[in-house]
Amino acid sequence: MNAFSPGRRPFVLLAALLLALPSAFAAAPVPVVPVPDPALQTLAAQVHASTLAAFAGRKLQADQLAVTLVDLRDPARPLRGSVRGDIPIYPASVIKLFYLAAVHRWLEDGKLADTPELRRAMKDMIVDSSNDATHYLIDLLTGTTSGPELPEAEIKTWFDRRNAVTRYFAGLGYTEVLAHKKPWGDGPYGRESQAIRLFDPKRNMLSTDATARLLAEIAAGRCITPARSAEMMALLARDPATKVADPDDQAKFSGPALPAGAKLWSKAGWTSQTRHDSIYVELADGRKFIAVVFTVGHAGEREIIRHAVRTAVAGLPGR
Repeated sequence: MNAFSPGRRPFVLLAALLLALPSAFAAAPVPVVPVPDPALQTLAAQVHASTLAAFAGRKLQADQLAVTLVDLRDPARPLRGSVRGDIPIYPASVIKLFYLAAVHRWLEDGKLADTPELRRAMKDMIVDSSNDATHYLIDLLTGTTSGPELPEAEIKTWFDRRNAVTRYFAGLGYTEVLAHKKPWGDGPYGRESQAIRLFDPKRNMLSTDATARLLAEIAAGRCITPARSAEMMALLARDPATKVADPDDQAKFSGPALPAGAKLWSKAGWTSQTRHDSIYVELADGRKFIAVVFTVGHAGEREIIRHAVRTAVAGLPGR
């Protein structure tokens, strides 16, 4: 039987189709899913227990703290340990990390035009954690807008479209990501509050494990493309030794807990009830790690996250 006999034609056609695929598709980065590791799991448990003990006087409870650690010394095989890492928690502005990745995916697929205004919004959303910039990007990502209440049929269609980012991450295997709400200052109105009344889920949700996975993909250059990962990293860069006066500047959530010479990339979140940080750190001794710490009910306690990060740094294996 030769290559062009009837029995071989399906295989020849399949091979031809594969060869015709765009090279960019063929070279798409392999997703990074951190692998559970006993040593990292032990360290995460130590971080969780130590932090609870340190803040027992402030009544910090086990169910108010979630921790995920990822060792990224080998970016091709990141190792993970976590406590309550799979629990969905209201993420505050940490959700903006997921909207950032979605914008880059939409850009890569040609679904969005790469304009100066889009770039300005991306920068403001991550660097300054602007809610207004995030609203604009969510409108572009989902083809929805805020406004007056809608008739029943229209609000159902609107809500389905608003879940585009959630569906995207579900398609990548993320199981604890709900990214379909705009972050508000005073609260939602019109069709935004109408959708909350009518449909579940009511809020954005993330787990620390899911957040750590996305941050690992970005840090390893495997989110969308290496070039787009680098663009995201540029926006996430912080100065851990910043002299900014604002005590709630994003760099200060974890920065004061890091040793001299550390490099920091992060996205923090803060509301009246939550205080979170998601960080990628490169230490002067060569260690590279991710720490995601979510706290609930202690939004004013700046030292909880810092204590957790210090404990993690002290326990991480050496180079």
